[in-house]
Amino acid sequence: MEIEVVKCECCGLKEECTEEYINEVKAKFEGKWLCGLCSEAVRDEVKKQSAILDEALKAHISFRRKHKANPAVLVADAMRQMLRRRTLHH
Repeated sequence: MEIEVVKCECCGLKEECTEEYINEVKAKFEGKWLCGLCSEAVRDEVKKQSAILDEALKAHISFRRKHKANPAVLVADAMRQMLRRRTLHH
């Protein structure tokens, strides 16, 4: 199994993944590779807004590009927001 470095098209975070996994993610997101946090954000947007995938994907990519920062800071912020949402809903 060959490992490749792939970059999230939303936040720019790089991860090492197998080609099979990369292809699975791209198949779910219209040919775009998203890290785990960005893919969750897009899925949440689809559920929350009843948006179609294309709209949610474009909105998230646009948001991430407007708010560029250090990817590590973005990941920490996204985790904080995700945990806060889950805590409020339980």
